[in-house]
Amino acid sequence: MKLSFHILIVVITLIIIRLSASAQVGKELDLINDNIESLLPPLETIIDSAIANNPYVKFRDLQIRINEYKLKADRKLWTRNLGIQTDARFGTFDNFSLNTSEGQTPYLIATRSNQFNYGVGAYLKLPLFDLVNRKNQIRSTKAEIEQAQSYSQVQRNEVRLMVLKQYNDLIVKQKVLKIKSKYAETSKLNMVMVEKEFTNGSTSVNEYSRITQIYFAAESDFESSRMDLLNAYMILEEIVGIRFNLGQKK
Repeated sequence: MKLSFHILIVVITLIIIRLSASAQVGKELDLINDNIESLLPPLETIIDSAIANNPYVKFRDLQIRINEYKLKADRKLWTRNLGIQTDARFGTFDNFSLNTSEGQTPYLIATRSNQFNYGVGAYLKLPLFDLVNRKNQIRSTKAEIEQAQSYSQVQRNEVRLMVLKQYNDLIVKQKVLKIKSKYAETSKLNMVMVEKEFTNGSTSVNEYSRITQIYFAAESDFESSRMDLLNAYMILEEIVGIRFNLGQKK
């Protein structure tokens, strides 16, 4: 019953997150001006989806089911000592009998006939080991179920922490990108101004070279930060197991 409820929650979570993603199809993401946090599905929904799609969590949940089936089998194991035996034979039988009537000489009588013989019976065995060890076996299987449940919860916690770390890393990287974008724009303006001054002869070659280096370093740093943001975004998609379907303008 608990497993069925868990499956229902997972299905509802996947439907919600896919609807959220579908609603954003066709919307292009502006890495600089848009707030990516507001465009993504709610954090808890992302975490639930990541847990539902994580193969290690699925493995742990399957182990719980295996142990539950094993417990059911252990509880019914005593029935192997109960059973029904049947025996059936068909063939030609030779029957011999000795005639010992009083006052007569004994003589042997032989007859032959086709017969079908069968028998049915029930049996009950009570092995001492099964009687003594049954409780221990059931307790051991219950402990295995609890152990599998603990492993499953640990795995869920690990996925949750992984999503939180990646989600926050994505948000931070966009904020850093916005800062570097402003710096790159400022460097570009300085570059335009120094080019005019250099053309007019009011700026030295050294100053022109220094501003040019700053400009190219700022552009390179901006592109590197942009790729870091895109990588963080794609890694989060892989962890969650779905596509957020956010396009990209810049």
